[in-house]
Amino acid sequence: MWLLDSTNHESLITNHISLAAFDFSVFLRASPEHALNNLSYLLVGLGWSLLLALASWVVAFVIGSVVGVLRTLPGRILPFIGACYVEFFRNIPLLVQLFIWFFVVPDMTPVLGDWFKQQVAPIWQEFIAGTACLGLFTAARIAEQIRAGIGSLGAGQLGAGLALGLKRRQVYLLVLLPVAYRILIPTLTSEFLNLIKNTAVASTIGYVELAQRSESMAETSSRVYEAFAAGTLLYAVLNLLVMFLARALERFTALPGFLGGRK
Repeated sequence: MWLLDSTNHESLITNHISLAAFDFSVFLRASPEHALNNLSYLLVGLGWSLLLALASWVVAFVIGSVVGVLRTLPGRILPFIGACYVEFFRNIPLLVQLFIWFFVVPDMTPVLGDWFKQQVAPIWQEFIAGTACLGLFTAARIAEQIRAGIGSLGAGQLGAGLALGLKRRQVYLLVLLPVAYRILIPTLTSEFLNLIKNTAVASTIGYVELAQRSESMAETSSRVYEAFAAGTLLYAVLNLLVMFLARALERFTALPGFLGGRK
């Protein structure tokens, strides 16, 4: 019995070592596109992921700021419109929204849809659909953060701005939003990191971002561990770089008396 257990233990150790033995030379071999090696192939995929994340972030930040402001305005109609937007996009699964933007929306607009499917290159079709989906989905989350950031300032700054003769629009643009953005840098950074990771969902419609290229490399090279380990490492490096830049921005823009600022 002891000999049998010992043999099984040695077999498990041998299998573990063989699984852990990475073949780093696979990154220098020809990729599925043949013109590039596998390392360059993954780096190009990382670039497509970053491009999609940045484009989606611009859409999300602009729309999220507008919707967040709507939710803090007096009255009932505009806050209700903002609330409807947030609840609609926040409560539909992201993958379902992506399929709607890519497969359904073009067919709902015949003229625009025909141009989209016939004149636009497939990679840009996937990019546009992914940007619309990720941007509008993330905007709903940013809107809630903007609403909370403005609400944390209290009514004092709004009242002071109005007392100085500024219009409500000017108070928001010149007083409330600049302060709220500085306070919200940590949470907005977290949202951007989530957005980078959510770009992997675009692989389901064929977008050639990092996750899709890692899977393609694994299939063509039969080196699953190397492919997905490299993809994971590239995601981690990108996110760490974003965190480092966001921390520097947070320190540079910190306001005394507020979160992250010196007393």
